[in-house]
Amino acid sequence: MSAIRSAEILPETASDNRGLPGWIYSDPDFFEAEKRTVFRQSWQIVCHLSDIPESGDFHTLEFLGESLVVVRGDDEKVRAFHNVCRHRASRVVDGPAGNCGMRMTCPYHAWSYDLRGRLAGVPHVKAFEGFDQASHNLVPVDIEICLGFVFIRLEGGLPSVREMLGGYHAEMEPYRMEELQPLGRVTLREREVNWKNVSDNYSDSLHITVAHPGLTRLFGAGYGLEAGEWCDKMWGGLRDTPSDNWSERRYQALLPVVEHLPVERRRLWTYFKLWPNVAFDIYPDQIDFMQFLPISPTRTVLREIAYVLPDDRREMRAARYLNWRINRQVNIEDKVLIERVQAGMSSSSYGMGPLSVNEVALKSFTRRMRDLIPQSREAVAPAPGWGRR
Repeated sequence: MSAIRSAEILPETASDNRGLPGWIYSDPDFFEAEKRTVFRQSWQIVCHLSDIPESGDFHTLEFLGESLVVVRGDDEKVRAFHNVCRHRASRVVDGPAGNCGMRMTCPYHAWSYDLRGRLAGVPHVKAFEGFDQASHNLVPVDIEICLGFVFIRLEGGLPSVREMLGGYHAEMEPYRMEELQPLGRVTLREREVNWKNVSDNYSDSLHITVAHPGLTRLFGAGYGLEAGEWCDKMWGGLRDTPSDNWSERRYQALLPVVEHLPVERRRLWTYFKLWPNVAFDIYPDQIDFMQFLPISPTRTVLREIAYVLPDDRREMRAARYLNWRINRQVNIEDKVLIERVQAGMSSSSYGMGPLSVNEVALKSFTRRMRDLIPQSREAVAPAPGWGRR
């Protein structure tokens, strides 16, 4: 490993030498506690500003049983709301994305809202005695635009996205992320695993030389890893030695120089994971985001899309295709790994596995989970029902 370091998020204790107990990767009560304590305060990406360039453009997100929508207003401002009509709770807009014109109109009783979320039209309004139209606007949701991406959260509590990124924000700035355009569409991939299993795997660099031969051919053992207060970082620089795999070798050869990047980043792959479940894969040729959306104690949806800067060079088009081929294989390998771990977490033989001094990201994640949900310090689950109280 080229670098392993940690900015301690909480005072280190002897328990930091142990991982989280296996039972919390499938326990329904723990999942309920996580939804309240971890996820309702968390920042979630909905889209990039380039996905909603015109007034009336919207994107939706289904998260923790909530339907949420961000929409570009008639004043160009982007706002976020619960996608729930104030009359009979129907969804107001349908689908992952679209344009609603100048109004969002509920398909149930035709209540309509303007692009600023204000109730604008109610059929038979005089039949509602004492009706106060101004008190029935769409319910707003916290929103933050950071590096061109639109983040929302259901409740306050955490710092801003900008603050959570800390010094990593400056590392991302040279990539001109505000100018990105979508490459393809958002994909949703289900995994029959707990969301923490995906998160742990993402920030685990020790498995790369064991389980990802393609990445090892590209980067050798030179992966770096560090854990910040709210964000982990992992990185590797492309080797000059040609890979014996065709896709990897052609990527090494064809990746063109991106002039606006500092020299040290022109052949660097960098990964950032923002607490608790949002990740950016930053390459010279493109930037991907991925979310690990919790659906149940043992089911997670991976939501992801790639974004790029306009570049018509043939070499760049080829590099982006080869990047996809390389990482498709990595995703296949990771799917197998996390499924094996999920199965093992349910074994009566597993307790709290040891953590090495090099597993700094897993240690920081473990400390934060134990601080937020004290039951995660227990080797066995409490009596059923605790997580719903």
